[in-house]
Amino acid sequence: MSTVKPSPVAEVPHRSLWEEAWRQFRRDRMAVFGSIVFGVVVVGTLFGPILYDVPIDEIDFARSSVPPCWPHPFGTNALGQDQLARILWGGRVSLAVGMAAMTVSIGLGTLVGSIAGFYGKWADGLLMRLTDLFLALPQLPLLLLIVYLFREPLKSIAGPETGIFILVVLIIGGLNWMSVARLVRAEFLTLRETNFIAAARALGATPLRLIWVHLLPNVLGLIIVAATLAVGRAILIESTLSFLGLGFPPDVPTWGRMLFDAQNYLESAPHMAIFPGLAIFLTVLSINFIGDGLRDAFDPKTQR
Repeated sequence: MSTVKPSPVAEVPHRSLWEEAWRQFRRDRMAVFGSIVFGVVVVGTLFGPILYDVPIDEIDFARSSVPPCWPHPFGTNALGQDQLARILWGGRVSLAVGMAAMTVSIGLGTLVGSIAGFYGKWADGLLMRLTDLFLALPQLPLLLLIVYLFREPLKSIAGPETGIFILVVLIIGGLNWMSVARLVRAEFLTLRETNFIAAARALGATPLRLIWVHLLPNVLGLIIVAATLAVGRAILIESTLSFLGLGFPPDVPTWGRMLFDAQNYLESAPHMAIFPGLAIFLTVLSINFIGDGLRDAFDPKTQR
């Protein structure tokens, strides 16, 4: 009597959390498109001024407000300065502000959320009431007031460019950490009741080790998603400050400052506003696409 051998069961390859997240991210076409656009923006701002070495501060009234042409692909501004060179250079400033402000907001929000979610009780109540207080503040008027009050003292201490950079980064980061703190707190409150945390406690793990080794790695995906969105938000806020004339000095060509300089030439030279506005739009839109793709990639429901 012959025996029938069971057919071998195909083994499903085991993927780590990061491998599965990368697989899901690659399937999101908009996220991939956003990554490509943002990569082009970053590479252009980093290496563009080296390849396109046109001076950004050379004034020539003979070529004032020249429309896009072969010598000046993005045209010139009212002072005859090349728009493409200023956009490439200004992208460095805008991206640097976005990354630095994101670091401040993510760091502060993660710290507050971790302490509130891990310790609970009085720490949770105190820190969450502080978070509610910051959420209740009108951000734009407060932002303008702080910049107006501390702009000149910081400029006299650290210089006109460095002082404004520090002030803008600290203000943007200091007023946008609340959502991160709430997200991290909620995840900590859920994770601290799980079995692996109870096992780590039984083995004598200290609170610092529990937070740093066991809890934070499990909320890292959430923090990465919040970080990508924080960059776009910081770039928009910096552009708003520069557009209102409270940002960097006039000789620093940020995208917002270029829009501020173009507001009186919208009819006669619309290219002065179109190209820096397009740079802000594409950068923030691509970052939002990346953030949405990362959020779906780290979502367990999407992975299932």
